[in-house]
Amino acid sequence: MEKSELQFVAASESHYGRCNPNSVLGCAFSILALGFLFYVIPAHIEIPGQMQHPLLSPRFLPQLAGWLVLVLSLILMIDGLVTPPKRSEADEFRRGVPIMRQVLMVAAGVVYVLFFEELGAIGSGFLASVLLFLASDLRNIWVYALAIIFPAIVTLLFIYVLNVPLPPGTLWESLSLI
Repeated sequence: MEKSELQFVAASESHYGRCNPNSVLGCAFSILALGFLFYVIPAHIEIPGQMQHPLLSPRFLPQLAGWLVLVLSLILMIDGLVTPPKRSEADEFRRGVPIMRQVLMVAAGVVYVLFFEELGAIGSGFLASVLLFLASDLRNIWVYALAIIFPAIVTLLFIYVLNVPLPPGTLWESLSLI
């Protein structure tokens, strides 16, 4: 190979190109956000007739979340199209062992969904966080302290600030009866 061909091959291997993870995920989340904003919210969340202020509407927080996801996904998509990310050594490492990583990520979602009632929001959030940290190959013990702190803080914010009741867990309720 000539020098110019080697430079082209090296450049194409070091960059993803226009169809990269950022642009693809940004496009996918933009489409999902648009569907959420213009179909799911109007079709499934009703506004009571006596609503006096739009900020008190049950549609306000879902619409806010939908617009935030739409804006952020458009930014991600445009950034992926304008400046494609470079491939790194971490990408090559992840290609070598993707199965276990994917299994742990799916297991985190399954644990969170299936054990939400039994273990409660904090317990299932803790287990899911630990599985996600393991999937990310994090080895620092202090990071795992976040697996305890983060679900507890988020749950307490939902319960006491947003007034959204979350299950404490049937396991903890049965222990408190003893």
